[in-house]
Parts: sequence; structure tokens; C-alpha cells
Amino acid sequence: MPWRRWLTPGGGCHPGVVPEDYAFRAQGPDGAQVPVRLSELFVPGKNSLVIYCMMFPRAADDDSPGPPGGQTALLPLAEGPCPSCTALLDQLDGAAGHVSQHVNLAVAAKAPLERVLTFAAERGWRRLRLLSSAGITYNRDCLAETADGSQQPMLNVFHRDGQTIRHFWGSELFYAPVDPGQEPRHVGTIEPLWNLFDFTREGRPATWHEQFSY
Repeated sequence: MPWRRWLTPGGGCHPGVVPEDYAFRAQGPDGAQVPVRLSELFVPGKNSLVIYCMMFPRAADDDSPGPPGGQTALLPLAEGPCPSCTALLDQLDGAAGHVSQHVNLAVAAKAPLERVLTFAAERGWRRLRLLSSAGITYNRDCLAETADGSQQPMLNVFHRDGQTIRHFWGSELFYAPVDPGQEPRHVGTIEPLWNLFDFTREGRPATWHEQFSY
């Protein structure tokens, strides 16, 4: 059974050992691309690692407008980034400096690293650790990619115990059936955007989605 299938038939949780030390692509200190292993994303004294898989490229059925300008706007729409993932990362970039005091945090996208870094610069992201998972099976193995290669917005948490890395938690609620009129909700609880809507009498807007600009 693949390591990612940690849910047992009885509903319990059995964190699986990650058998592969995935080699992501990242930007090195000199600006050049370098390989970074999953194990190298853990820094001394921090044994939890949170990785969000950004949908870049976006979902095949997402025809919402692309970025209004910049190099990313020149990409075919189907190869561009997801606006909802972008909205989440706009918020996480502000929190990343605080989060990193206790937890390792990274963002992985299937797009080539140069596209990821270009888009990050256009959005003004300064604190997120950005990775490319192009050419490796990480996304597929962690439920962030379907059998046909479509990208999915999964957040996964790993824990290091000595030299062993185990999968600790994943936002699989994304795959759970939704109530009529609702959309999949799995990481919305960590987004100030949606939580602020929850405080209001109107609640979350039923037909509204995040955009690159308004």
C-alpha cells in the first residue's frame, strides 16, 4: 500500500513512513537552481514540515481571468497559476516569518521553478520558501495530482523522528463529499479571508471566488 494511504478501514490514522527523499528544485543562495531534498527542508530544532501544493498549472476547468500583467500573464491560461491558491499564498506569505519560528514551511508547484519564482516576484512574495516539484512524483504520491496529471491544492504535514520522516496529516477533506451549494473546504480554516466572512451575517459568499485583481 502506498505510504500516502494512511487512513485505516476503521477510521483511525496510521502515519506512513515516507520512503523517498524527494528532490525538489529551489533557488540557491547565488540565484542558481539547486536540488533540495525533502529531508533538507527540515532545519535543526524544527521537526515539523508543512508543504502546500499550489495549483500551477491551474485546474483544467478554471476559466477565470489570468494575472493582469507581468511575464506570467503571457502564459497560456491553462499553464498559469490558480487564483484561489494565489489568494491563500498572499496571506501565508505574511504569516511565514512568524510560522518559521517553530515550523518548517514550503510551497511546491509542478510548474518549472523559473515560472514559480517569476510569479512570486510579481505578487511580492518575500517570505515563502518556493519549490518546484516538476519531474518528481511528490504531487502524485501526496494526493496533489490526479491520475490524468491535473493538479490539486493539498496541504501536507510531515514529522521527522531521528532520520525517519513520516506523513502526519493531509487536507483530505478536499476529497470528501460536499453539501448542496457548497464547495470543497479543507484549508479555508487557516485563511483570514474566509474566516472574516464567517464573522458576518451574510457569511461566505456562495458564488464568489478569489481573483488576481479586482
